[in-house]
Amino acid sequence: MDQYLKVFVKVVEKQNFSRAAEELHMTQPAVSQYIKVFEESVGTRLLERSNKYVRLNQAGEIVYRHAKEILALYTKMQTSIDDLTRHASGPIVIGASYTFGEYILPRIIARLQKYYPLITPTVKIHNTKKIIELVRGHQIDIGIIEGTFTDDTLNAEPISDDHMNIVASPSHPLVHTKKARSITELSHETWILREDGSGTRQAAEKLFEMYNMSPQNMMVFGSIQLIKESVEAGLGISLLSNWAIEKEQKNGYISTIPVIELPFKRRFSIVTHSLYQTKALQIFIQITKELVGEAF
Repeated sequence: MDQYLKVFVKVVEKQNFSRAAEELHMTQPAVSQYIKVFEESVGTRLLERSNKYVRLNQAGEIVYRHAKEILALYTKMQTSIDDLTRHASGPIVIGASYTFGEYILPRIIARLQKYYPLITPTVKIHNTKKIIELVRGHQIDIGIIEGTFTDDTLNAEPISDDHMNIVASPSHPLVHTKKARSITELSHETWILREDGSGTRQAAEKLFEMYNMSPQNMMVFGSIQLIKESVEAGLGISLLSNWAIEKEQKNGYISTIPVIELPFKRRFSIVTHSLYQTKALQIFIQITKELVGEAF
């Protein structure tokens, strides 16, 4: 049955029988036959077809969601069997929020590949809210997120503090002030923030709440890189992780504003769906803890 699920999922994701057949190294008629038999076994039509597209209907949406979970669990089962030999090998799917995923995770994977080349990582980068959803749905083996969350079905373990500061263009007048300001004095500045659901946005809102502060002007951008470019261009100020601004500070593109109450600290946490971990996942977690531990 797993092969029928694989074929179904591939057709849905490619939205085309021929493209799915190419990726699966099958003929197009064979793919069509698999879908026909699969729909008959389920007892209802799952796909709406035309000459231009293949789309899920309502029943197909339900089957697709569960098919992804079943395939993920099947992969875990196979990996668990392989782990009986205690060899550190096989795939792991890692999800990370933007700050961790873009500025810390590449260093972890480089070390992982150096010492354990038989482990094959796949990485998905989303905001914190989405990463939690992917762990919950068995779409990834582990999530690394910023900030806090509450979910009784998942296991979370803090692994490091993340230090955050207010950043501005080097030409901003407050960068060169000799006296550190209070955070409340910056309420009239234009703040450039991430979208709702982001751990970086959550940190900024927590900071505002702590000091009873309501910025008068805000811009919302969907990536940290865009925020950094905008800060550098003088569009406004932002609260960002020291990890994210390391290169820009070194090169003089971005500076920090001296503020009495900062740096602000939040937590990086790893999130998993179960207490059981494959050998490959155990090693990844170990290397992650070692690397972030070295930095603080």
